[in-house]
Amino acid sequence: MAEITTGAHQRVLLCSDFALHLRAQRGVSEHTVRAYLGDLDHLLDHAVRQGVTQLADVDITVLRGWLASMANADRSRATLARRAAAVRTFFRWATRTSRVGVDPTLRLGTARAAGRLPTVLAVEPVTRLLDAARESAAGGDPVLLRDWAAVEMLYATGVRVGELCGADVDDLDLGELTLRVVGKGDKERVVPFGRPAARAVDAWLSTGRPQLARAGSPAALLLGRRGGRVDQRQVRTVVHDLASRVGVDDVAPHALRHTAATHLLEGGSDLRTVQEILGHASLSTTQRYTHVSAERLRSAFELAHPRA
Repeated sequence: MAEITTGAHQRVLLCSDFALHLRAQRGVSEHTVRAYLGDLDHLLDHAVRQGVTQLADVDITVLRGWLASMANADRSRATLARRAAAVRTFFRWATRTSRVGVDPTLRLGTARAAGRLPTVLAVEPVTRLLDAARESAAGGDPVLLRDWAAVEMLYATGVRVGELCGADVDDLDLGELTLRVVGKGDKERVVPFGRPAARAVDAWLSTGRPQLARAGSPAALLLGRRGGRVDQRQVRTVVHDLASRVGVDDVAPHALRHTAATHLLEGGSDLRTVQEILGHASLSTTQRYTHVSAERLRSAFELAHPRA
């Protein structure tokens, strides 16, 4: 039986094997692997504090006590739902691989995460943000040219920031105005973009990128100051700083993805097309943007109609 006390050799191997399963068979991102391993560690530490030292002895009572302790600590419903999902995934795997005889999560219930609507910007503030990036890049600074290209592509394509940072130069087709990205589950898709984004990317490739590229630079579409592949955190900082500069509510790159999806639907795109562009596995995930559009229509109606 696997001992789960902190630092136990069996526990280290257990977590390592689970991580390998997540990467190789479920194809999840490194971010998800780290989150699930953190959630598992959190549960096992709780179990040890309750006097449980073997994985097979983690039962429904331990699991419910773990979730209750987090609820008492005012953890959000989203956090509780994610951690419950992580341990369900772990124990399904542990049962299937005979590491435990019975899956204790089969009787585990948890509150669903609140269905919050995503942050979406109107067209005017997005235009201000993109204009600010373009104006900053007008002087030819390579980093600012890269930043302009990054924010234009995030809004034009609706890709995730990790997908954009992971793209290579060869993934771009300026003739066809498309970008090939690898999304969740290592699924590849090709997304279109418009001419404003193409102008920004062309300026970056012709003027900015050659100034940052080094002899050992990767084939990355976007490079950092030292010639390596740009880090997601750098792009997030760029978006936050631009929003602050133009007086837009603080937004993250993912808000530009939400915004692109909503604007596509408001412009007449059908759900299936938006689903393909965003790379959603389920149409139900894409459908939440119809609720955003409805909310925006309701707000506009209430402001403009005399009998609202």
